[in-house]
Amino acid sequence: MRILSGIQPSGECHLGNYFGAMRQHVAMQAEGEGIFFIADYHSMTALREAGERRRLVREVAADYLACGLDPERAILYRQSDLPEVCELAWILTTVTPVGLLERSHAYKDKVANGVPVDHGLFAYPVLMAADILLHAADVVPVGQDQKQHLEMTRDIAQRFNHQYGAPVLKLPEPRILEDVAVVPGTDGRKMSKSLPNKLCMFWPEKRLRQAVMAIVTDSTPVEAPKDTGQALFQLWSLFASAAEREELFARARAGGLGYGELKKDLLARLLQYFGPMRERREEIAKRPDFLEDVLLGGARRARSLAAPVLAAVREAAGLGPGR
Repeated sequence: MRILSGIQPSGECHLGNYFGAMRQHVAMQAEGEGIFFIADYHSMTALREAGERRRLVREVAADYLACGLDPERAILYRQSDLPEVCELAWILTTVTPVGLLERSHAYKDKVANGVPVDHGLFAYPVLMAADILLHAADVVPVGQDQKQHLEMTRDIAQRFNHQYGAPVLKLPEPRILEDVAVVPGTDGRKMSKSLPNKLCMFWPEKRLRQAVMAIVTDSTPVEAPKDTGQALFQLWSLFASAAEREELFARARAGGLGYGELKKDLLARLLQYFGPMRERREEIAKRPDFLEDVLLGGARRARSLAAPVLAAVREAAGLGPGR
């Protein structure tokens, strides 16, 4: 089974990225052939600074390796090291209806929020389809809110296969990550790379402490019952067992639990959970050549998988001299 997913280098990886995707990706290495890419082409719709893009690609790669991705078992590569993805994206564009792209939830949300729209943002689903179809992926892990992306990819693949009368593009299946909770940020909104509400697992301890202590809570006094639906309780729950959650939530509802106490315990648990990964992350940061070797080696392996797919697509579409 071939499993594929990607992550954008549009900001520092945070707890939402880890619990929402990276942790599952690492676990999936044992299930089949894992292919994971850092989507720097995709980041161009939001991030416009070249040096920052390159820095963030390296940061994301180091984070993945620190979290347990094994480059000997799985493939980790930089998207822009596969120019084939852009060729396939153009080919797929020619069979993708404008109406399909206009129905994209992500596109409609950005338009509704007044985000300036360029062609890259509009055609984003086609590039995403190329990423997936180029490797003949069997399974793509996604959250429920991303399911439409897979449906669009399947639709585009079917249209190409029908147009050229050849089933050369495999239709991927979504792996819906049902057990993934939305990780709240320090302000109660969904944790985001683009908002100042992140908790990044590899920040220095001092910076993490400041961010944890700044988590927004209500003004309920220590002795009063607490609302356990607040972001602080949700974040703490990520690092607690079911029994620990039941006990602490009962204390909170009964009154007598202070937010300061809970924040200190959250920080301690966060540092303990990510402790071994933080050590690996520090070692990886000292070896930039190793990191680049991993990405380039991953790209070579990814290109070997992509080559026969693109060749079959070109042959079906009548591109090049033919056989």
